[in-house]
Amino acid sequence: MTKVNRLRVLAVATALLAGAGASSPAVAQDPEPAETYTLVQAVRVGLANSRVLADAEYALDAANMQVKDAWGSAFPDIFASASYSRQMISQQIFLPAEFFGGPAGETRPIDVGSDNTWNANFNISQPLFEYGIVVGVGAANRFRTLKEEELRGTAQQVVSAIRQAYFDALLSKEQLRLVEESLRRVGETLEETRARNRAGLVSSYDVLRLEVEYAGVAANLQLARNAVAARLRSLMVEMGLSPTQPIEIEGDLNGMNLEDQADNDLANRELLRLAGPAEDEVQDDERLRRLASSLRTDLRQLRSAVSLEESRVSGEKSEFYPRLSFFGNYDVLAQQNDPVQFFGTAGETRTTFANAGLRLEVPIFQGGSRFARVHEAQANVRRAETQLERAEQEALNQIRTLRDGVSEARQRAASQRLAVESAQRGFDIATAEYREGIGSQLQVTDAEEALRQSQFAYAQAVYDYLTARSLLDFALGTVPEVDEIMPRQGG
Repeated sequence: MTKVNRLRVLAVATALLAGAGASSPAVAQDPEPAETYTLVQAVRVGLANSRVLADAEYALDAANMQVKDAWGSAFPDIFASASYSRQMISQQIFLPAEFFGGPAGETRPIDVGSDNTWNANFNISQPLFEYGIVVGVGAANRFRTLKEEELRGTAQQVVSAIRQAYFDALLSKEQLRLVEESLRRVGETLEETRARNRAGLVSSYDVLRLEVEYAGVAANLQLARNAVAARLRSLMVEMGLSPTQPIEIEGDLNGMNLEDQADNDLANRELLRLAGPAEDEVQDDERLRRLASSLRTDLRQLRSAVSLEESRVSGEKSEFYPRLSFFGNYDVLAQQNDPVQFFGTAGETRTTFANAGLRLEVPIFQGGSRFARVHEAQANVRRAETQLERAEQEALNQIRTLRDGVSEARQRAASQRLAVESAQRGFDIATAEYREGIGSQLQVTDAEEALRQSQFAYAQAVYDYLTARSLLDFALGTVPEVDEIMPRQGG
């Protein structure tokens, strides 16, 4: 067997093995039909299933209860109690016998108490002035505000993660589509070349080169399919679905027109709408700074943290203030020997008494610990303010960087779109010339490779554009879909 024939056999065998490997998953696929999700549907499903979001909701519920608990300190504290005791062995005391008409110098044992004792008590206590209660209510409300913002931020993170996983899956799908298109084009050229070889118009070496190229492209097909499956599984995990459940997604990166968004189909228009702010919306630096300052979740959380630390300073200072409260109680006491009569008889074995008053507590000295706690709380305020200032500077830098990334990706996509059009024309010309016998098979191969690379480069540029917009959207705090679910979460 000649070297050329051995290469031919190797190429054909590789193509057959690649084709068999590519078709084998179809046999093992779950017969359950795949459900198709748009980006909006994926986000809503993910928000409904998110365990992280549920955890943030529970934290907010706990904060709401802390507010109620803080308010409870301002209301009266009322309680009642009742008790019954049975004296099993009477206690005795010894008194001089002469008290009872006996001889002097002797003592006589006397039983103390009764066989049965009942006691009922009703107490009320009402703070009249306690500065710490006011501070505590304010601190609880600020803590709840922090948890509300953490919930909002968590929802934004969930949406952003789903959105990025969706874009990743779209890029993998585009790569698979380009491999399939390349395999189809190479296959068509291979069939034409074989026909021309049988007619004696081209050499066997031309056929062999195409067979090797076809085998190489076919070998990448299963790799591309595996990448799509992996990306879809990652998306399903972000959505809170089982990764074994088959799904499909809508959108086409290579079919997306960034220059004229109205020229896109419904799925692509929806992708662009949910990707984040458009380039013309993010040119004003001062507007971006105000927007991020108002809506960016980490800045809002840091401001809440500063406010909460200030409440702690007020709380420590409240320990210097006096406390004034009202108290009152009402008691019923009954004692009797056998036979038992519940709570005795009024005026004979049962008595009642009540009292009321005011209690004033004035803190005087506690070893200087209160001053130390106030200074510690003030230091924590300054620390939180420093973190906020640093975060604001980093946010502005990040926003400008991401805005530049959006602009760069859009310009690159525009250039690559022209490159795709040129590569398509080049492939059409090379194919036509080859069919007319005035071009070479090598020109067709080079043109096909250039077309595939330019198409993927355009898809990559669109992917980078969508990713940069979504990152900028999160950096500004304007992530879509979050506001729609917040009333449900807050309720």
